[in-house]
Amino acid sequence: MPLLDPTTWQTRPLSGGEHPVTEPATGERLGAVTLAAADDVAAAAARAAHAARTEWAGAPHFVRAAVLRKAGDLFAEHADELRDWIVRESGSIPGKADFELHVAAQECYEAAALASRPTGQVLPSEAPRLSYTRRVPVGVVGVIAPFNAPLILSIRSVAPALALGNGVVLKPDPRTAVCGGLALAAVFAEAGLPDGLLHVLPGGAEAGQALVADPLVPVVSFTGSTGAGRAVGEAAGRHLKRAHLELGGNSALVVLADADLDAVISTAAWGSFFHQGQICMTTGRHLVHASLYEEYVERLAAKADSLAVGDPYREQVHLGPIIDDAQLAKIRGLVEASTARGAKLAAGGEHDRLFYRPTVLAGVDDTTPAYTEEVFGPVAPVRSFDTLDEVAALASAGPYGLSLGIVTRDTARGLELADRIPTGIVHINDQTVNDEAVAPFGGTAASGTGARFGGDANLDAFTDIRWTTVRGDVAGYLF
Repeated sequence: MPLLDPTTWQTRPLSGGEHPVTEPATGERLGAVTLAAADDVAAAAARAAHAARTEWAGAPHFVRAAVLRKAGDLFAEHADELRDWIVRESGSIPGKADFELHVAAQECYEAAALASRPTGQVLPSEAPRLSYTRRVPVGVVGVIAPFNAPLILSIRSVAPALALGNGVVLKPDPRTAVCGGLALAAVFAEAGLPDGLLHVLPGGAEAGQALVADPLVPVVSFTGSTGAGRAVGEAAGRHLKRAHLELGGNSALVVLADADLDAVISTAAWGSFFHQGQICMTTGRHLVHASLYEEYVERLAAKADSLAVGDPYREQVHLGPIIDDAQLAKIRGLVEASTARGAKLAAGGEHDRLFYRPTVLAGVDDTTPAYTEEVFGPVAPVRSFDTLDEVAALASAGPYGLSLGIVTRDTARGLELADRIPTGIVHINDQTVNDEAVAPFGGTAASGTGARFGGDANLDAFTDIRWTTVRGDVAGYLF
């Protein structure tokens, strides 16, 4: 029996209307989901709060850990079925789907280990008493996840939040409601998670606003665009909630004069073209030393021209479809505006339906829209520099600060340069798109509120610290 059956995959009725599950590569309808309305969010938050308080927060740590370990195993056991959903619903190539499944399992295993972490500290006190801190669950965590890496960007908050004793209300993007939402519900149900702890509510802006405003949801984990993240952060602030925001980027790959172009071109192409460039960490700016610039552009363009674009479910391709017509129009608009302002189209710039060719732009500068803005498409703008001071300024420019790659044979110089550039993530001799369950992840400035996912960051994200004192006798005071 499949894990995901379109006739039964939503176990509770929602009231927001039907939404088709569509394959971007073909336009084929794969099924339908019912969207959530504001009343559905309120009901789910209430059930999650009750289940967390009565069944889960006080459960022994090894019970919570066992559910998370089993969930990790199930992502591997159901890999063939889940891979097909990721490929067909999100337009991923199979290798990218396999990476999502691997990370999902690892997130569950790492979360299982959180359940038995030390929960506090014993503190010195001026009074004759035991004084200590203890981490306690926040209650209910609201998770709002996007379409581009739907499984990873849901599970990285859902798994640690559950492991630490919370309930979760997950709102996946309606475009990837199955692989980014219903798949998690099915896996955790089979893993033995008590009923009522995890609620998957596909929905649009109305459901997201209701989740951020709900008084039973004190913590919101949001991954998405910077514009939407600002709205979430503002709303959360009005309601005095913690909002963990992982937002957009326009990450730079810096190629120093001593770089080996034979090695770097594949790395550079992966950074810009992986998953059609629809990754927050995508290499959006290639900053190349002037001595290598012409050859770099020529070789990167040749690599782009060699990549196959097509239906990842039925063909062996390097790039699949853009998620929808609106995103395609944005990519086209930025590329056309860039060439109108003098950028040279070295490769790509064409599309067939939602299949956009990997594109290389040369001759870009501060007036080039595809260089200064986040494209979220397979576009690689290339710009030259002469000195380390110049490239440090170029890489630091702009509102974002998510990921940075530096390619050099002199790793010490690479690390020194990285210290001059504000960013949440640095990779020396690698491109900008990397993710591991054990590593804290997040950006600065317009890229978000810092490292809030992965490793020890999960403890701060999904628990509160409570101070407790204990005396043997009742304390006496002056009145």
